[in-house]
Amino acid sequence: MNRQKILVVDDDPVIAKAASMKLVPAGYDVVSAADGSEAVSAARREKPDLILLDINFPNDIGLSWDGFQIIAWLQRVDESKKTPVIVMSGGESAKFKSRALQAGAIAYLQKPVNNDELLALIKQALAAPASSVA
Repeated sequence: MNRQKILVVDDDPVIAKAASMKLVPAGYDVVSAADGSEAVSAARREKPDLILLDINFPNDIGLSWDGFQIIAWLQRVDESKKTPVIVMSGGESAKFKSRALQAGAIAYLQKPVNNDELLALIKQALAAPASSVA
């Protein structure tokens, strides 16, 4: 059986591990990235079926990415422009939700994430034909 692959992009290793602990038993393969540079490399290399994406990342030396820049990058690359993105953020929901959806995310979840809601969203997104996913 060919398991679907999910890329979890979060700078908090506890959140990435918790997501993996929920997704693997649900039948998904999980790849993690801790920042924007790792995220774009992993997206190119792994070609995930879905991406769970945080918005805020600590400033690093060199190129600094946020979740919105990652979404914009994904939409410019043919192999990943149709990959559904679910944003999970602990930031201000009122500030980030509409911006994330306008940027192309299919859903926005406020941290701490309800795991049942997350799994339902993932299942729905991965079952939808690519043309119906925003």
